[in-house]
Amino acid sequence: MIYKQDQFPIIGWREWVALPELGIKHIKAKIDTGARSSSLHAFDIEPFQHHGHEWVRFKVLPVQRKEKRVIEAKAKVFDNRSVRSSSGESQIRPVIKTSLQMLGHVFDIELTLADRNQMGFRMLLGREAFRRRFFIDPGKSYLGGVPRKRKHKQ
Repeated sequence: MIYKQDQFPIIGWREWVALPELGIKHIKAKIDTGARSSSLHAFDIEPFQHHGHEWVRFKVLPVQRKEKRVIEAKAKVFDNRSVRSSSGESQIRPVIKTSLQMLGHVFDIELTLADRNQMGFRMLLGREAFRRRFFIDPGKSYLGGVPRKRKHKQ
């Protein structure tokens, strides 16, 4: 199938996105065509049962190198998958489904929850998330804009 450029919006190699169902208004995501699945930096991951279904409770630090703003979230576990990390190690990770908002578009994605603390981005957006939705310009960044910084009260 041949796609025309005007069929899909263009995104850069990194974009600000939102995960509204998880209470995350802004998180910087690296767009990674080499990764199939998407991943979110999560810690204190705690599985629990809710009405006979597996759920997971976790914490997210949405801003890299900022430890102050912690978001606590919970989501129904969609799957548990073996995922190979960039270092070649395989791990079983919980997978959740949630909505992602990017460049005015909202759609559901699958996210693995993993410790990405040592990585440059809190979120990795793999090709399954943007396939048949966006074109990528690897020379551009933040085509959806940059969130305004809030002024802190003194």
